[in-house]
Amino acid sequence: MSTLDKNWFTEVFQDQGTAFSLQVKSKLHEEQTDFQKLEVWETETFGNLMVLDGCVMLTSRDNFLYHEMMTHPALFTHRDPKRVVIIGGGDCGTLKEVLKHPDVEEAWQVEIDERVTKVSEKYFPELCESNRDPRANFFFGDGIQWVRDQPPGTVDVIIVDSTDPVGPAEGLFALDFYRDCMIALREGGIVVQQSESPLLHTDSIIRDIHRDMKEAGFDHVHTLPFPQPVYPTGWWSCTMGGKDVHTSYFREEDAADRPFVTRYYNEGVHRGALAMPQFMAEALEDPVRPAEG
Repeated sequence: MSTLDKNWFTEVFQDQGTAFSLQVKSKLHEEQTDFQKLEVWETETFGNLMVLDGCVMLTSRDNFLYHEMMTHPALFTHRDPKRVVIIGGGDCGTLKEVLKHPDVEEAWQVEIDERVTKVSEKYFPELCESNRDPRANFFFGDGIQWVRDQPPGTVDVIIVDSTDPVGPAEGLFALDFYRDCMIALREGGIVVQQSESPLLHTDSIIRDIHRDMKEAGFDHVHTLPFPQPVYPTGWWSCTMGGKDVHTSYFREEDAADRPFVTRYYNEGVHRGALAMPQFMAEALEDPVRPAEG
């Protein structure tokens, strides 16, 4: 058993008995925002690293995996997405991927902590290169209330690019929020939620998301796993709910002929991500809400 020295950043997952480390060169930034502790490190091999309240958010090297899978499966599942809303996503990587779709007419990034975006513009400029796109809109405030305030049937895709379901993000994993999303979405609309690790959270967070999305009225709910080396277990997921649209089918020809560059996503990856691992299929077959009392 070896002990890492002070030249390593380590995130410990105490309840799972595991940890993840990156060798670092220096700390580039640290501040306590109105909502959380925000740090940026320069690492030896993964570029810059953003940390919120001690939890790894992203690195320069592997963030494309997450941002592409949070975006393109949902947008290619929707028939013709025009108005897309991102709840969270302060690093702007998801916004960048959304705006690669030329038919998207309007994209909103609704982030509670403006400092995350400002710091990203400095230390992750490659993620923020679409921030001045005329289709990009920013609102810094409560994403739950923002969705609740939208006129019914005015949004095509809602992407919930949130942190773990604790603190400011806890309400984004709730039945009432999914009901508000259902109202805000047009017919054929899609909501997609980052849904944690399949290995650690299928029987808890992911199962709850399936149950709550279905109770909120989403006809079809599907979880897509994908690799993410810097997150717990190195395996992550997003969960899509469809409003009168089947989330297991997508515009394969359009995905194959996409007029933009991706590094991970393609039509084959999308098809493969729809193939549910057996333990997940069994756990999510009938996510019934337990009886109260």
